[in-house]
Amino acid sequence: MNWNDWRVYVFIGLALVLLFLIARFIGITVGGRKRTTTRFIARVAIFGALSAVLYVVPIFQIHLPFLPPFLAIHFDEVPVFIASFAYGPWAGIGALAIKTLIKLPMTSTLAVGELADFVFSAAFILPAAIIYKKRRNLKGVAIGFTVSFFVQLIVSLLLNIYAILPFYMFVMGFSYDALLAMCQAANPAVKELGWTYGIYFVVPLNVIKNAIVLAVTFLIYRYTHKLLRFETKN
Repeated sequence: MNWNDWRVYVFIGLALVLLFLIARFIGITVGGRKRTTTRFIARVAIFGALSAVLYVVPIFQIHLPFLPPFLAIHFDEVPVFIASFAYGPWAGIGALAIKTLIKLPMTSTLAVGELADFVFSAAFILPAAIIYKKRRNLKGVAIGFTVSFFVQLIVSLLLNIYAILPFYMFVMGFSYDALLAMCQAANPAVKELGWTYGIYFVVPLNVIKNAIVLAVTFLIYRYTHKLLRFETKN
């Protein structure tokens, strides 16, 4: 990350403005009591910043040999999950917004990848956060994780096939044949940028990533939720 680039500070400022508007006009409620805008922004900013670090630092990304180089596993959803569980679904959206806006000045895909990741993460996190908000127990966690796992898988599969790949080729100017050749270099079984791409690349990537993210989130939140709940009361 080039902190000397003025665009980084512009997008961080926009993220804070967005958080202020969410907190001000939607009314964030934690633990039955309305929290101040400043406190909400501070909490979400911390988790958004942690998510951004996991999102942009290469050492926290995993490239698998059976996937093309533009697909990688990253764990930026873990802090967002924890924020959503601790402070509610809107906190998760705010953390996602911060992560995305911090990454945008460094985009190599003209924001296509960042937009896709925002949608996929929202589809992953929001169902679990909404369910857990209504059922704050292990059963609620299990139901929320299960629903989120399959919702994210379906959304990522359909959007990749019918929206993200065509949009990516249109914006970036890649030809269909060039992108297909890149995919076939990783797995010759991929015959077209459609369902075989989804089955051999999108599904395995997201099954592995979702399982790891949910397991890590559960372990971390299990040992920190009491501390986070205590913090919300002060």
